[in-house]
Amino acid sequence: MADQKKKKLTPVQQEYQQLAKTHEPRQPLLRNFTRAFLVGGGICMIGQGIQEMFIHYFDFTEKTAGNPTVAVLILLSALLTGLGLYDRIAQWAGAGTSVPVTGFANSIASAAIEHRSEGFVLGVGGNMFKLAGSVIVFGVAAAFVIGLIKTLFTMGG
Repeated sequence: MADQKKKKLTPVQQEYQQLAKTHEPRQPLLRNFTRAFLVGGGICMIGQGIQEMFIHYFDFTEKTAGNPTVAVLILLSALLTGLGLYDRIAQWAGAGTSVPVTGFANSIASAAIEHRSEGFVLGVGGNMFKLAGSVIVFGVAAAFVIGLIKTLFTMGG
């Protein structure tokens, strides 16, 4: 069915496509992977440091320190997004900034900033979760499927 929707290319267009492919710059995959790993790992290290701070200075347990740690990471991400720094880091690091919870906070804050001129209710409130909505839906669906699989394995012995 996808082949039927595709436009048939003339021989000249096919030749041009082949020529264009030969002149495309190669993606520096190793560099991109390394940057994503370093920045994503750095964000996780910062999160671990914040969690350790909650444990040592505020007498939280490992279990209770998780939620305030995530909240601080979200706050820092939204603040860096508002200052325009998170996007610069994301351009350099690529996927390393989009995987952790900070990337999710960045997507919400970016949409809010983009639509602030339309007002708080219709602009910020109405558009803030458009991008994040799909992440929430598929996150809940994935959690359900994984929970179902775990339940089936647990019941099976």
